[in-house]
Amino acid sequence: MEFNPENIVVKRCAEGMSLEGAGKTAEAAQVFWQAWREATLDLEKFISAHYVARHQKNVADKLAWDKTALAFALKIKEENMKAHLPSLYLNIAKCHEDMGDGEEAKKNYFLAQDFSEHLTDDGYGQMTKAGIARGMERISCAHSKTPEGCTDV
Repeated sequence: MEFNPENIVVKRCAEGMSLEGAGKTAEAAQVFWQAWREATLDLEKFISAHYVARHQKNVADKLAWDKTALAFALKIKEENMKAHLPSLYLNIAKCHEDMGDGEEAKKNYFLAQDFSEHLTDDGYGQMTKAGIARGMERISCAHSKTPEGCTDV
């Protein structure tokens, strides 16, 4: 699996990210939706669904799109796809946490942690691992009978 910079869906998502960076979130959301509508391959659907998820107005819709992105990512059987799974499971876990479903959040935080060995040791990998650790701490504190050791995360 290779992210081809000439692929129209990849180009649209790059354009959307540029718009996000410029604070033009409504325009970015439209570009990501366009990418989703143009996606035909599992890789294109995974990428575009991931970005569509980021622009949902409520947690339930974000969760649905995060699950869509995960479903397409899991269809791609190339080894390097495993590096994308920790972030996807982290996003799903956070949605469940925000919706008050601690058990599903915990399950997905553990899945994120299980796949974290596939992350590279760079800023993205470290940020994802830190997000997983904070989420797991929040979940364990929420279910702890002795919250003395828990801090705001």
